[in-house]
Amino acid sequence: MGKDVSDRSFSREDRQRYREKVQRCLDALARMLADDVFSFSQQQMGLEIELNLVDEALRPAMANSVVLEKIDDPSFTTELSQHNLEINVPPRPLAGNEALDLERELRQTLDNADTKAKDAGAALVLIGVLPTLRREHFDPRWLTANRRYSLLNNEIFAARGEEMVLSMEGQPISSGEPERLRSYAESILPEAACTSVQLHLQVRPDDFAAHWNAAQCLAGVQVALAANSPFLLGKALWHETRIPLFQQATDTRPEELKNQGVRPRVWFGERWITSIFDLFEENARYFQGLLPVLDEEDPLEVLSQGQAPKLNELRLHNGTIWRWNRPVYDLVDGVPHLRVENRVLPAGPTVVDILANAAFFYGAQRALCSQERPLWTQMSFQAAEENLYAGARHGLGSQLYWPGIGWIPPDELVLRRLLPMAHEGLRDLGVSDAARERYLGVIEHRCVARRTGSTWQRETVALLEQRGNSRHSALVGMLRRYVELMHAGDPVHTWPIG
Repeated sequence: MGKDVSDRSFSREDRQRYREKVQRCLDALARMLADDVFSFSQQQMGLEIELNLVDEALRPAMANSVVLEKIDDPSFTTELSQHNLEINVPPRPLAGNEALDLERELRQTLDNADTKAKDAGAALVLIGVLPTLRREHFDPRWLTANRRYSLLNNEIFAARGEEMVLSMEGQPISSGEPERLRSYAESILPEAACTSVQLHLQVRPDDFAAHWNAAQCLAGVQVALAANSPFLLGKALWHETRIPLFQQATDTRPEELKNQGVRPRVWFGERWITSIFDLFEENARYFQGLLPVLDEEDPLEVLSQGQAPKLNELRLHNGTIWRWNRPVYDLVDGVPHLRVENRVLPAGPTVVDILANAAFFYGAQRALCSQERPLWTQMSFQAAEENLYAGARHGLGSQLYWPGIGWIPPDELVLRRLLPMAHEGLRDLGVSDAARERYLGVIEHRCVARRTGSTWQRETVALLEQRGNSRHSALVGMLRRYVELMHAGDPVHTWPIG
């Protein structure tokens, strides 16, 4: 969730000065882009994985502070709700066998953390939306004890002026009418139901636009292929329910502003870009500052002294606008760099599935960026956005638009077009044959089997209900089996039903 903020309230003067300071940061960024001062030694990836904590009955375990103390590892941090944790994987090169090494390290780290969490009566679960969440788990008292979270909660509700509405219509898991959710929340904690994997890629300034545009093109395919969030508050909803849930859970707009076309803070965007500056400039132009915390640094003065500014106001503002592909400006040892942060993927089901999703994304993104005629010059931005929502709603049952093909199911698109491109892209990135074949092999077999985390969850719940279980007991039974298979570590396309 980003940087901590102080325990304070904000005045009208704070907000006006913050707006001016964000603009000054933009001016500094424009100068830095013109002078090409950014670091780029090699292509590096980063990874963040959000986790759920459950108790012995598989209910949310509101124990993240105790579990974090037990784990005692700086790579783990708290998240918005007390039943969430996040692990931040240090950046590493993409090339060679790095992904294979990461798989071993990540499995060991998560297994160790799970063992220590059990000392606090909790266990870790990698899943997009925890199916045992209930409305009472969205009570404001379950916000993690971090002033930033409570301030963010207060500011979003102050801007909105009314309760949060969660409203979705899903896909039936068996014959019958679609299931509908209509619920209200008095906090932003429904956002904490959305546990995701965030992929980072460091890029050169001149290459940023192509990488971001390519990521936007791939978003719909990604969510269809990796869907793992079919249930919320007992209802079978979208295959990747995180997508509409995240937007609704952070929406500062009452209905009247939605009707006027005011942009949501969880945003796909509205156009292809030519520079990272376009995205930061849109952030400043369209969105009010939710957390107008001012830093003493004058970014233009720092630049004039030959140093890189922190651009704290610009970065904090960027952290309260949840683009599905977010621009990132960051400093390491005082040296600035740029990253694309891909945010569409759910957590889980297993470590190997997560790394397969990452390999597919990085490989296909690289291949799209290398094309002589970029895909985004052949495809409307609206088509890419519609693909995201179609893939999230229908999963592998969706129809996506792709230039040169037309409308096509995502599994067929991957097998026919994108998987060969991903192989080519990973070769260009210097990824070893062993890593490339392992992870893209998982993607291929997932498409052939037509089984994602979402389809496995839905089919398992349907089977348990056919055997006489209530929806609640079916969800608990499904989750118990899910956790067993998650720990076994085999990719989800191999998981048996029943």
